[in-house]
Amino acid sequence: MSSPRANPRAVPPIVQSLRCAACGTRVPIETPLSWRCPNAIGDDRHHVLLIESDVAPLRRGKHRNPFIAFRRYLAWDAFAHAHGMSETDRDALISELDAQIAVVAGTGFVFTPFARADTLSEALGFSANGGVWVKDETHNVAGSQKSRHLFTELLHLVAAERLGLTPWRSGARPSLAIASCGNAAFAASTLARAVNWPITVFVPENADVALLQRLQALAATVVHCPRRDTDPAGDPCVHRFRELVRDGAIPFGVQGPENAWCLDGGRTIGWEMAYVAEHMEPPLIARLFVQVGGGAFAASLAAGFHAGGTRAALHAVQAEGCAPLARAWDKSHAFATIDEAASNWGECMVPWPATPRSFADGILDDETYDWVPVCRAMRASGGFPVVASEQQVHEAYAVAHDTTDIDVSPTGAAGLAGVIAARKQIGNDERIAVVFSGIRRETPKPSSPNR
Repeated sequence: MSSPRANPRAVPPIVQSLRCAACGTRVPIETPLSWRCPNAIGDDRHHVLLIESDVAPLRRGKHRNPFIAFRRYLAWDAFAHAHGMSETDRDALISELDAQIAVVAGTGFVFTPFARADTLSEALGFSANGGVWVKDETHNVAGSQKSRHLFTELLHLVAAERLGLTPWRSGARPSLAIASCGNAAFAASTLARAVNWPITVFVPENADVALLQRLQALAATVVHCPRRDTDPAGDPCVHRFRELVRDGAIPFGVQGPENAWCLDGGRTIGWEMAYVAEHMEPPLIARLFVQVGGGAFAASLAAGFHAGGTRAALHAVQAEGCAPLARAWDKSHAFATIDEAASNWGECMVPWPATPRSFADGILDDETYDWVPVCRAMRASGGFPVVASEQQVHEAYAVAHDTTDIDVSPTGAAGLAGVIAARKQIGNDERIAVVFSGIRRETPKPSSPNR
């Protein structure tokens, strides 16, 4: 790689800044290590930095790697540009890290399939003109979409390190940290292993044994987190994670209030879908059904898809055994705008009061941490949240396996449960989209307690 400060790109970057939805604070895009809003002090996470950009008209490069094909729209790219890293060197950094990841994961980042699922569409009673389009993320890096969110965090970190903008040197890196029960933990540990960066993973007390074995094989430090009577409401894994971050670890997860850069790379999924949708014969995709745990996936996908100019209604899907977003959505309507609701965060988003349970155990976050951008996207697109019953979660998993050849997990098929739950409200000629977001790794268990 040539000198990082040589030949800066003359074309202005798309992204100019990050802006907190709760307090309005703007953070210049050139700010290194800008994980959180400056006003998110101590354990206060009632702030979230959102990416301010205007993507339209959406264009893609010819490269097979989406992070290169859509690079000019990414916030991390604007950050590197602002510090003088040339366009050639930015492409080279993506390719270098992608190659290292491929050694560990067996694959690098590529465009993933998005097409009509004919047998599934017929099974759900759609006409030949309508139907369900499935985005298949099960063969992405580490088997899910989570790696996309994390890759822009890694790009920001490595670029900042090489530009001399970090308080550490590469030989004395602080630990990365993540709170997760499944795909995000595996993806984060895969990326960390690829670049030899230490990582600590906070998992629930009853974490899956096979997952623990995979994490240990990737040299992750695993910490079990039982629920404590002395803890405040919420996920004990998140509490322990925040404690380590407070002590100097780097947040490396998929929760926007903890690390805003996760909302950057997740948009590539939506851009890929929007690019296909723009070139479809009418009618357009009318609805997006997206499973929601912490909410970063739905927020990013909607931001990417809507950038293409297609205003498909966003439907955020949760299971009845843990649905804090639906409650926040209802409470947010007491306020004229989502920004006003965000400034009254504690009144709208509160932790789920019971022990979360569902067959789709990967979306059992006690809080929807990224509820603000998700609710904003639903309001803007005319969508609404959908709460699926456990029977519908099981039915979605079964019909996904009966009608497609995608080996999706119960969590990965949970968006389809929302389609089943809302089916009577969907016209037979409507075109809708779902994402099968994670591959099945173990034999699914019945409805289980949160993590």
